[in-house]
Amino acid sequence: MAEGEWARYWQHERLPGIDLLRARYVRHTFPRHSHEGYVFGTITRGVEDVGLPGGVVHAGPGMVVMINPEVPHTARAGVAEGWVYSTLYPSSQVVAEIAAETTTIRGTAGFAATDVVDQQAARLIREVHRAAEEGNALAADSVLRIMVARLLRNHGSSLPAREPLTAGARHAARARAVLEERMKDPPTLQALAAELGTSPFALLRAFRDRYGMPPHTWLTDARVRRARGLLDAGEAPALAAAAVGFADQPHLNRHFTRIVGVPPGAYQRGRGVGRPG
Repeated sequence: MAEGEWARYWQHERLPGIDLLRARYVRHTFPRHSHEGYVFGTITRGVEDVGLPGGVVHAGPGMVVMINPEVPHTARAGVAEGWVYSTLYPSSQVVAEIAAETTTIRGTAGFAATDVVDQQAARLIREVHRAAEEGNALAADSVLRIMVARLLRNHGSSLPAREPLTAGARHAARARAVLEERMKDPPTLQALAAELGTSPFALLRAFRDRYGMPPHTWLTDARVRRARGLLDAGEAPALAAAAVGFADQPHLNRHFTRIVGVPPGAYQRGRGVGRPG
């Protein structure tokens, strides 16, 4: 990491379904990627520029950034001194449980706004981190649920149902399935398009429209996701790299660190992989 940067990405052993990241980044940039669950982050110092489908959010102290599952985004420093932030990554199941218990939202709960000024919610996010770091799982779980319920009540709604697939969207979905199945040895864009009965540029446009990023960027993100699952299961980083199609462990390290925010080894330690039972 660059001088002055630090990060801790971890999971409390008694709080399954939620990851925590507290970090300061200056030169680090997150490439376009997405998460299977939700993102709730708040800045304590500096400015983070978050690139979302609707534009760039300049997030500073007191703001809460809310990102729905599978929404592609980027992040980088918005000022020279970078940014310090606390972020929570609850799973879709955790948020769905809270929504069902505390709101009248039907279907999949989500957020139309991506950033709000909410000092109380920002404080609650920091409190979840503080309680988890102190080993107080009861407090961390309680405050997390209060925070998510607050954001859902004040800013939540039902996510719109997907529209029927067009021909291009069907090609994109089939291309994604092929890339997931052949992750270790994916076809070229031309070969993939020919296999699906379309043209390379038509497939490229359709895939970007459907998933917010081109196939090669999506594949890198998918490889990192799959590598995370293997690392969670105790797989060595070198073996995880080979299993998902990265050329070697340094190749995995580079992309993993850019997308997750910490290297694979630090990720495993933060999630207690290999911790004595």
